[in-house]
Amino acid sequence: MFWIVDILHLVVYSYLTITILFLFVFALASTFGYKPALPNNKKKRSFVIMIPAYKEDEVIIEVAVDALNQNYPTHLFDVVVIADGFEKKTLDKLAKTKALVLAKDFEVSTKTRALNYAFENLEKSYDQVCILDADNIMTRDFLSHLNAAFSHGYIAVQGHRIAKNLNTNFAILDALSEEINNSIFRLGQRALGLSSTLIGSAMAFDFAFFKQMISEVEVVGGFDKEIEMRIFSQKKSIEYLPKAYVYDEKVQNVRVFSKQRRRWLSAQFHFFGKNIKPSVKALLRDKNYEYFFKALQYIQLPRIILLGITVLAAIFSNIFLWYPWNLLWGISLLLLFFTFIFAIPKKFYTFKTLKALSALPVGFATMLISLLNIRKANESFIHTKHTYNAFQIKHKKSGK
Repeated sequence: MFWIVDILHLVVYSYLTITILFLFVFALASTFGYKPALPNNKKKRSFVIMIPAYKEDEVIIEVAVDALNQNYPTHLFDVVVIADGFEKKTLDKLAKTKALVLAKDFEVSTKTRALNYAFENLEKSYDQVCILDADNIMTRDFLSHLNAAFSHGYIAVQGHRIAKNLNTNFAILDALSEEINNSIFRLGQRALGLSSTLIGSAMAFDFAFFKQMISEVEVVGGFDKEIEMRIFSQKKSIEYLPKAYVYDEKVQNVRVFSKQRRRWLSAQFHFFGKNIKPSVKALLRDKNYEYFFKALQYIQLPRIILLGITVLAAIFSNIFLWYPWNLLWGISLLLLFFTFIFAIPKKFYTFKTLKALSALPVGFATMLISLLNIRKANESFIHTKHTYNAFQIKHKKSGK
């Protein structure tokens, strides 16, 4: 009986420690920074900015108007709002802006259906397509950054999404989580020559490529992961632009935090199961290392759960297990702490962040509950309502 427990303990320790080592390497790499290559031509590409929105009456007017104010030739970009479930008064206000409004109440609302509807109703073609969420605010130079990146032939580009609001402890934790992911899965991976991962918004694609690909996609949750896997399966790369900023609303309470994380966790494990077998075949047949590597990433635990379990294991091993397990768990915990130190931007080293960390135990418990209740969460649409006023942001042309 004891040897079975020992084997299970070893399996858990190995899984968690390998995950920590993986995160540590990319977090460390992120400290060296990554500078995208300068544009290699002066061509100004045409963009369509698509904003799929579901019942976002409170924020969409400001977002649409703001999206039209890019420091980019106005004849080279259009803003398209796909309005699903909007009130008539909101549609009337949108009609008075220069944005193209495509109103459609879908029987089953998904981002992929909204985007496909937009492509079906566009009257012209473009060079690139940019995808925003209904609460996203671009800095004025965002399209210019995208244009420079696409001069190098990338098929997909991910911008740097940052917090629009830090008004509650959970908003700070949400912002902190995203910046950690930016450091590890985007900045760190690009610094080591790998592709960036996608977020779901603040991203852009080659227009013809994306139009064809999205026409083949039908998912309820995790559409960014579906796109990501399709790109990697074709041995294509995703660029990351650390200075191309888009402001994004962070969740403000534990209820929304739980709902959002449950959806993300379900999508993550779903796409691991869907892609691990074909990625192994692609690895063996075509030496497609990145597709396999990215599929494996989906089996990782979220950072907050990883931290909570590692802390508890380190305490437990010191009380009940002693040497060498207390030493091994202590080393793993130390590596994880250094991972966070490397990955967290300096601007978050404040007393306000320290106060927000007091909500970590609640966040850990919430994530554990979400992990136990993720069954089929990605099979039904879960809407996260946005309410934070877009113009509470002070824009700077530098994007900082």
